[in-house]
Amino acid sequence: MAFIVKQNTQEKIVEEQQVEAFLNDQEVIYEKWNINKLPANLQEKFLLTDDEKQQILEAFKAEIEDISARRGYKAQDVISLSDNTPNLDQLLANFKQEHHHTDDEVRFIVSGHGVFVIQGKDGEFFEVFLNPGDLISVPENTRHYFTLQDDRQVVAVRIFVTTEAGFLFTKRKKSASNHDDPQTLSKKKFFVVNIV
Repeated sequence: MAFIVKQNTQEKIVEEQQVEAFLNDQEVIYEKWNINKLPANLQEKFLLTDDEKQQILEAFKAEIEDISARRGYKAQDVISLSDNTPNLDQLLANFKQEHHHTDDEVRFIVSGHGVFVIQGKDGEFFEVFLNPGDLISVPENTRHYFTLQDDRQVVAVRIFVTTEAGFLFTKRKKSASNHDDPQTLSKKKFFVVNIV
């Protein structure tokens, strides 16, 4: 079960209904999928072949099809990050750049753990600590970044609105009011690709 930490106050939200209510108020989709559907040979496995990634997609096919039908998603893949991942520290440094997308950012945690840091409607950031079985969809145009928890490993299904290249917008500097200055956003193209 996910839990939330508000960065400005360090307040923790851990009770399931409160977590769901808080995320709903922020227009962040949160769902809990049955992680017991994951084949036993893939539990806690972080170095995956393409065939094993396909097995994960097949195991959660019904759930992926359901949310895709509701939200208009058209593509999915599986990523795996661990200390076996080449250049993991550089990847994590890139992930930790605050940014937003023009589409939802959807992740379902299969194994390991992750953290989404999301800017709330009040401008303050909150952290969503995700565990196996947790699905999150960060709304389009919402500032956020992703990182790993202390175990530094995750397997996640990524679900996309499009199979084409998308864009992410990173921040270069703050305005005098300490908010994003629209003139300083950097637009970068990204592609739907596998990270092994």
